[in-house]
Amino acid sequence: MKRRVVLIIETSSVYGRDLLSGIVRFMRMHDDWSVFLEQRDLWKQPPSWLPHWNGDGIISRVTTPKLLDAVEKTGVPLVEVTDRHGESHLPQVRSDDAAIGRMAANHLVERGFRRFGFCGFRGEAWSQRREEAFATVVERHSETECARYNTPWHGPTALSWEQEQEQIVEWLDGFEQPFAVMACNDIRGQHVIEACSKIGVSVPEQVAVIGVDNDELLCRVCSPPLSSVIPNAEAVGYRAAEVLAELMSGDNSPPRTEIIEPLDVATRQSTDVVAIQDRDIASALRFIRENACRGISVDEVVRNSAVSRSTLERQVRKYLGRTPQEEIRHVQIGRARELLLTTDLPTERIAGLCGFEHSEYFHVVFKRITKTTPGEFRRRSSG
Repeated sequence: MKRRVVLIIETSSVYGRDLLSGIVRFMRMHDDWSVFLEQRDLWKQPPSWLPHWNGDGIISRVTTPKLLDAVEKTGVPLVEVTDRHGESHLPQVRSDDAAIGRMAANHLVERGFRRFGFCGFRGEAWSQRREEAFATVVERHSETECARYNTPWHGPTALSWEQEQEQIVEWLDGFEQPFAVMACNDIRGQHVIEACSKIGVSVPEQVAVIGVDNDELLCRVCSPPLSSVIPNAEAVGYRAAEVLAELMSGDNSPPRTEIIEPLDVATRQSTDVVAIQDRDIASALRFIRENACRGISVDEVVRNSAVSRSTLERQVRKYLGRTPQEEIRHVQIGRARELLLTTDLPTERIAGLCGFEHSEYFHVVFKRITKTTPGEFRRRSSG
C-alpha cells in the first residue's frame, strides 16, 4: 500500500520548484508514495483540513506554530525544509546558508573588491546566516566594515517598492566606489540593480552585485543580468524525501538538521569586472576574462596589453595571488563548471567550448584545480 504524503511547499519561487524536483526524483526511484501538492506561495497559511488529515507523512516549507500543534497531536512524521526560522526540534533539511555567503564573498574578493555591502531581509534566518558568513569573509580583505541594509520582506511593516528604492538609493550613496554588494537573494539583487540605475551608478564598473537562487528569468530581467549563487535545492528536496521515508519506516533517531552545500556561482554581467586601480592590469585581466575560452596563451595577453610580461606576472600575482597562466585556467574551469551544472553537454564538447584542444588535458586541469573529475563533479552536483 502506498504511503500518503502531503507536500506543503510553495510553487511560486524557483527554489520551491527545485525542492519539488528533488522530491519527485526520489518518488520516481521508489514509487511507493501517493502525494498531494497544493498550489501555494510562501506566506499562505497551511490548509485548514490538515489537522484532520489521516496520512503518513509531511514535507513542509511553511511550518507555523499552528501546523506544529496539529502535527504533534496526530503523530504524523514531518520533515521541515523551512529556512526562515532558527533551529527546529523537528527533522530539518535546508541549504547551507553560511556556505552560500562565503561563496558569494570569495567570488567578489577574487575580482579585487575591497569595499563591501550586504542587502538582506530583516527577521529571515536564512538571510541573517548568509549575511554573517559573507561579512566574516569580506572583512578579512576589506578596507572598512561590511555595510549592511535590512528591511522586512513581508508583513505589515514591509516597505513598498518605491519606499524600498528610496532607502536603498540613500544607502548606496554612502559608499566610496568601486564596491560590491551581496544581495540575500535574486529579488534583493534586482532591488539593488534598479536603485543603481535610478542614480546613474554603473553596474558592474562602479557597483558589482551578486544574488542567490539563480532564478534564470529574474536574473536576465535585470539590466545588466545578475550573477547568482546556485543553491542545491533539488538535493535538499531529495534528502528531505529520504529522511521522511526513514521516519515513516519507523526510524526513531533524534531529530537533526542537515545542510546541503551550494553548487557554484552563475557569473553574469553584474559581477563581470575586475576592481583594480591599475588600468593596464585591469585591461589585461579583462582580456583574459573575455578570451580565455578561446585557448589564449600568456604571450597573446602580453601582445594585447600595455605592459611587459614581467610586469604582468608581478602585478597579477599581487592583485589576485595567481599567475596570468593560472588566471586563464581559472576562467576556463569556471566556465566548465557552469556548463557541467547547467547543461547536458558531453565533457568533450565542454572542453572545446572552454578552450582546450584535447579533452584528456581538460580532465587533467579540471581535476588539478577542483580535486575531482568533470564526471564526478556533475554527478555530485546533481545530488
